[in-house]
Amino acid sequence: MHPTVIDTVEFPVQERPEAWAETMALAQVTQRVKFLETATFGARIAMMPLGVGQVSELSYASLIAQRTPRLVRQSDPEMYHVAVVTEGEIGIEQRRQHSLLKRGDMGFFDSSQPFDTFAGDTPGKTLLFQFPKKLLRLPHEQFTRLCGLSLPWTEGVARLFGQFVVGLAEEYAHCTPQDVTRLGDTALDLLTTVLAHHFDRVTTPPDGTEASGESGQHALFLRISAFIVDHLGDPGLDPETIAAAHQISLRYLHRIFQQQSTTPMAFIRRQRLDRCRRDLANPALSQLTIHAIATRWGYPQPDRFSRAFRTATGMSPSEYRVAMRGAPGAGEAADAR
Repeated sequence: MHPTVIDTVEFPVQERPEAWAETMALAQVTQRVKFLETATFGARIAMMPLGVGQVSELSYASLIAQRTPRLVRQSDPEMYHVAVVTEGEIGIEQRRQHSLLKRGDMGFFDSSQPFDTFAGDTPGKTLLFQFPKKLLRLPHEQFTRLCGLSLPWTEGVARLFGQFVVGLAEEYAHCTPQDVTRLGDTALDLLTTVLAHHFDRVTTPPDGTEASGESGQHALFLRISAFIVDHLGDPGLDPETIAAAHQISLRYLHRIFQQQSTTPMAFIRRQRLDRCRRDLANPALSQLTIHAIATRWGYPQPDRFSRAFRTATGMSPSEYRVAMRGAPGAGEAADAR
């Protein structure tokens, strides 16, 4: 696989700003770009598609990029972005939160909300991992709480993710299409681990006790949601099991999820179907039947899975698989019936 590389040195000086603005729209999301030093401006991007999104290697300086409310309304790919800074520095701002990312930091963006980024005179290098929001394997509220903020990626669990993304960019040219699909899933798994680790630390006091009131309920929700994600493959997962595992009453469990505008079963169903959609669209899993994928995520009964999937997507599992990545075999289609 070879990345798609665009370098503004290939354009006349007067055409570079417009060329870069168009490139950013293709590679990420539409933004309004202002160049601080138009005469000397230079930038480069290498775009590397993955099965679940894309990694882009960017290098630029002296610019301000804004995703305005108007641009959000005009077009929203509904993507999450994680910026891993390897050189220089970049400023980010979203949801009234702002950070200056330096080498060893990573920052977070949501394409559905306005954000600003800026780079000074010192050229910086950033690896941007972007993926569809629907593939996030944690409650979405966790990710959005980090938008505009930064975490270090050179230590602890986050180092595994940062080093993986850096290595992926370095070796991308040696990967096959099947490799990059699997590597995209791995990147998402590692990011999920980093986020879960971070929120485990910030929601559990050092003495192991729960906070009281609203903050305590939110911490418990995060813990329960992580438990659900870890047990999605168990068809017997239900509110009673969850309440017992966390030593709370069934009524209190429903109250916690009611504050998140959902129910335990609705949350379980959404998480299971999101993972089924991901696996059905993944060409690296083409050897698995639809029934095998459904069973993997807690749907051992084909009829029940087909009904739930059609209700959520408007298509049968086999139709979805065809639409997303080509026709499956006849045996797979039969499994969906």
